[in-house]
Amino acid sequence: MRTRGSESFIVLPLLPIFLIGVFPMLLLSLLGPAGLIILGILVACAGLTDILDASGTFSEQIIVHGYGRGSERAGQRTALRSEMRFASVMIAAGAGLAVAGIGGLALS
Repeated sequence: MRTRGSESFIVLPLLPIFLIGVFPMLLLSLLGPAGLIILGILVACAGLTDILDASGTFSEQIIVHGYGRGSERAGQRTALRSEMRFASVMIAAGAGLAVAGIGGLALS
């Protein structure tokens, strides 16, 4: 039978994941459905911020570099649509979490 070596080297790379995950776990365990509402609002705000950043980046490209060739504009529009699509999913997920939290408050 082989002896197993120490696995303590994996602690350092996993520490940021643990620290990021502690906040939602504490939020949900201490606040219950109200924590779910707060988490939903935070996720929706992150989605709105992403939309604003994408629009700002698109506008900055237009203002700084002017109207480029058709292929450049198409690439910029595609990037903007992709960012906005992902942000819309985040907003919908946040709204779903908030609605689930409101439902949990109503049932409790």
